[in-house]
Amino acid sequence: MTPAMSADVTAILRETSLLRSVPAEDLNALAHASRLRSFRRGQVVFTTSDPGDTVIVVVSGRVKVTVRSADGGELTLAIIDPGGVLGELGVVDGGPRSADAETVEECQLLLVPRDAIRDICARVPSAAQALTNSIAATLRRLTEVTADLVFLDLPRRVAKILLSQPRGNDGTIRFRMSQEELAHQAGSTRQSVNAALRGFERRGWIEMQDRAVTVKQPDALGRFAGT
Repeated sequence: MTPAMSADVTAILRETSLLRSVPAEDLNALAHASRLRSFRRGQVVFTTSDPGDTVIVVVSGRVKVTVRSADGGELTLAIIDPGGVLGELGVVDGGPRSADAETVEECQLLLVPRDAIRDICARVPSAAQALTNSIAATLRRLTEVTADLVFLDLPRRVAKILLSQPRGNDGTIRFRMSQEELAHQAGSTRQSVNAALRGFERRGWIEMQDRAVTVKQPDALGRFAGT
């Protein structure tokens, strides 16, 4: 790795919540040990039971984390945006992957050796605390997902997913994802998700065009979702 590339990777690591408190010397060593890889849209990053020997930083693009049933059903647990990290659990228990990961679009991913991060966490208390915070945040999110699947009907689950997206300066939310991908995140079928979206559109809460959904009335949608 050239010095310029190493500096870029160090900057990427410094931007993550997991490693931003790590001393510069350790961060530089971690950058030299890491690998930057490009992935096509729809490419598998890892599958359940693969060795959990790296922590992955999303540099660009998005990665979805999913679980699948024996009959091919799919549930999306998370969409990891640029700057996000996945695979932290392996740092703690040294175990294999507990889910599948696949790119939603073209991605650049930084693969950081698990053992190197484990060594840093053993020596740098703030890094160990950041790791604990990251895993706790994941647990809280998965608890909320589980509760929504049990207690909310599908339209309200779809509404919450739409409302979880970043808002523009005008307060609207522009959501670009296929209805099949949205169904995987909501734990349902594309047809049922389409029916929910059409219901929102008839109320004037959203506007649909091709793969894009624009939330025109987020407050109304939020009241419906109970958020």
